[in-house]
Amino acid sequence: MIDDILPGLDIPATTKPQIHPENIDLIAALTNPDVARVICTRYAYLREIQTAPIEELLRIPGMGPAMARRLQAALELAARLTRETMGERPMLDTADKVADLLREDARPYLTETLTVVLLDTRRRLKKIVKLATGTLDTLLVHPREVFTAAVAAGAHAIILSHSHPSGCADPSESDIRVTRDLIRAGQLLKIEVLDHVILGQRTTDRPKDYVSLREMGYFFE
Repeated sequence: MIDDILPGLDIPATTKPQIHPENIDLIAALTNPDVARVICTRYAYLREIQTAPIEELLRIPGMGPAMARRLQAALELAARLTRETMGERPMLDTADKVADLLREDARPYLTETLTVVLLDTRRRLKKIVKLATGTLDTLLVHPREVFTAAVAAGAHAIILSHSHPSGCADPSESDIRVTRDLIRAGQLLKIEVLDHVILGQRTTDRPKDYVSLREMGYFFE
């Protein structure tokens, strides 16, 4: 498990997340290249730009009110398109669909936060429950908490997810141990644990910003 990054603590420049390069040209098209470069040094995620106060954006050299509103409107349209595409009760039968659903909400977290996705018999979303913030271990993540929420919602299956604020999505030994403990608990309760999706960042070596423990072979039947 990665060391927690405490809220309010500055992230070292060498590990500070950066807006993915493929987005810079799009931001430049909505603003201009100089403004886009400044934005990408000040913000780590598109969601931060979308939710920033207009007054904050106007402090960027070259950014005017119309430009700031245009940029935020474009990001809001993108967010609405994602919600519309996913639907109110999306089918979550692959790890990439889970990552698409949770990615933007998870990005601002500076500590690891366990999210449990509750599904019906057709693997459609019933509810999303956030259960634990901080280190992910058996002291903070007890099967009782996870499955109480699942039973209360009448869930047939669950998917676990949490983010690694460092950006490296590789699972730790603790991630694997906790996942297997929850799989066993689910088998006793007849509630299947379908996957554990860890969110991080894309890199030149890893084209996806997440890993699936099921795809990595850590699940057992």
